[in-house]
Amino acid sequence: MRFESLAIELGSPAASFSLPGTDGKNYTLQEVAGRNGLLVAFLCNHCPFVLHILDGFVDFAKEYQAKGLGVVAISSNDVIAHPEDDLEHMASLANERGFTFPYLYDETQEVAIAYKAVCTPDFFLYDRNLELAYCGQFDESRPRTEHSKGPATEIPVTGNELRAAADAVVEGKPVPGPQRPSNGCSMKWKEGNEPEWG
Repeated sequence: MRFESLAIELGSPAASFSLPGTDGKNYTLQEVAGRNGLLVAFLCNHCPFVLHILDGFVDFAKEYQAKGLGVVAISSNDVIAHPEDDLEHMASLANERGFTFPYLYDETQEVAIAYKAVCTPDFFLYDRNLELAYCGQFDESRPRTEHSKGPATEIPVTGNELRAAADAVVEGKPVPGPQRPSNGCSMKWKEGNEPEWG
């Protein structure tokens, strides 16, 4: 089923974390933050919504990392239910798609809960003070999937909405509205972990 991201209060601080990456290193919030802000993206390997935008997202990351924006991706799905989302498969995907950003594994799902992540993909863009400036969609493009409530779109993947927000953040300006929620597959919570908004 298709889920929408929550409308998180703008100005909320980024939650701290320390998570293992596909390169064998551990990363903290402070280590992944850039001089001009930080994008925290909740992704996974199997979700058709993620795969639909993934090449465009990788291009976005390269472009905005060069502008001083930190980018980090986190996978929090239950790998018992979805073994293709485990750390080994994450490493393969990161290598195949040329990730230039850390791809981290949130085994306990505590980080997804701290960020109130709902779906994959889910995007949280923070300013230089690591305060939330944007929580919304990459763009309006959608894949065709049997689990979608709505139809696929014919709109190409551009990342235009996240790009507009990132442009404002790296320039130290307010993000223009409106902020439309991201759409995607539900976070795959472990039994007993599902939050009230899950």
